[in-house]
Amino acid sequence: MTAATLRSHTAKDLAQMARLNGVAGWHSMRKEELVIALVRVSRKRTSSSASTGQLNGRLKNRGTSKPNSLRTKQTSPQIRRKIDQLQHKLASIKNLSSRSTNSKTSATKEDRLVVMVRDPYWLHAFWELSERSIERARVAMGQRWHNAKPTLRLYHLKEDGSSTIAKDIAIHGGVSHWYVDVQDPPDDFRMEIGYLVTDGFFHCLARSNTVQTPTASTSDAVDDNWADVAENADRIYAMSGGYTPGGTSRELQELLEERLRRPLGSPMTTRYGSGATALNSQEEMPFAVDAEVVIYGAADRDAHVTLKGEPVQLRDDGTFAVRMSLPDKRQVIPVVASSSDGLEQRTIILAVERNTKTMERVVRDITKK
Repeated sequence: MTAATLRSHTAKDLAQMARLNGVAGWHSMRKEELVIALVRVSRKRTSSSASTGQLNGRLKNRGTSKPNSLRTKQTSPQIRRKIDQLQHKLASIKNLSSRSTNSKTSATKEDRLVVMVRDPYWLHAFWELSERSIERARVAMGQRWHNAKPTLRLYHLKEDGSSTIAKDIAIHGGVSHWYVDVQDPPDDFRMEIGYLVTDGFFHCLARSNTVQTPTASTSDAVDDNWADVAENADRIYAMSGGYTPGGTSRELQELLEERLRRPLGSPMTTRYGSGATALNSQEEMPFAVDAEVVIYGAADRDAHVTLKGEPVQLRDDGTFAVRMSLPDKRQVIPVVASSSDGLEQRTIILAVERNTKTMERVVRDITKK
């Protein structure tokens, strides 16, 4: 299609040809502009057909067997690499062993699972497992290993010494600790870490110490998800049974002492020593204790609530909290809620007693060992 041939057509015919060939802006072009645009389209088609013919000729000369063999050689290593990557990813997901930069320390360290009490509703599990333990588990489980998932198993301990499975928590490799939520404080718990199979079989790698959650309190303090264990180490140690006569587990004490680089135990043995400043035996150390009580509850948001005859301000959701002094005596506290129309009234009476005793002063002689 040459320019001379195109000029023999009318402008209307050229416009129709430009439209069919997908020329942009054809409707606003004049005759000469349409001729130039159609010549460009013709040249592009000619060059594209020539390139395609050359490519087909090369493939025909080479034959069909060589490209297929080349394609096979190129894709096989790629498939193998992807399979290796998937296998490595699956192994890392199941690998619960501790990754330490010091191989000697990692080889000699014992497997351990430690549980710490963070508050009445949360436990913190920490574990250290060796590669040897993971390999032994893989060999022992045989074909079950392929369907096994790393799992933390939480046990609820009963008063008669028996235990029941509270829940199984699916975890993954690459981590060494996990937060576990619990209910109905105070209560006793213990954990195991291992691999759980779909048929219910559980292979245990390590067992934890036994802990008891404290009674739920009404404190307004927020712990910010326990960002820094060091700031709350003594409280965690105490809640985990560190100051009780039976003491806490050796693993928990060792773990905290390793991380904090200081001893843990009774304040009398860890904080005070022969180097402490002696108090003058003739002067008494200043010390005072007082107490308050927090009364909280919930009612209909439109109700009228009084405490000891005084109105209580309700929040938008109907809840309330009142902080009162707790004198050293027995007191009866009536809490009354009345409906907004005055047709219904409910009363709850709290009896609270405080009995404070001041013990005799004790002065220790620090010169004696």
